Amino acid sequence: MAEEPAIAIPDELERAFRVHHGLVFRTAYRITENAADAEDVLQTVFLRLLRRSNSAEALQSEESYLRRSAINAALDVLRARQADRAEELVDLPGNQARGEALDLRQALSMALSKLEQRSAKIFILRFFEGFSNPQIARMLGISQVLVAVIVHRTRRQLRKELGAYSGDRS
Repeated sequence: MAEEPAIAIPDELERAFRVHHGLVFRTAYRITENAADAEDVLQTVFLRLLRRSNSAEALQSEESYLRRSAINAALDVLRARQADRAEELVDLPGNQARGEALDLRQALSMALSKLEQRSAKIFILRFFEGFSNPQIARMLGISQVLVAVIVHRTRRQLRKELGAYSGDRS
């Protein structure tokens, strides 16, 4: 049996992986809440970067690109999970509060997966990653006003989707 040739990995990509793999994994894990899915996202993001290794955009603002890629890939995982409905809801025995928290996190994940991609990305950068509106605007190359509007609308939409958990039936 012949050995497969090794894939040549550019030095920049190897360095980017060493420096940023934790960032990509943590970002994906915060969204998917699943280590296996976060690992899949990590692989997807760096495979995409390998394919784009000559792209000036990808290497110019590496951290921003990787964070956005991780968010996009994690949202894809959530959307696929919702579409398949293959994952059963896990009920934690004995502790109703923990079970309700788990249900709420799952509901939030599902609600995020229904959002327009840009809205979900901005919401995640703001509330999961802790970036300010001006930082998000610079990262995405859009105005701070647009970021604020999208954050406001997304929060309103999520509040509506998750109304049952806060006692709001509107």
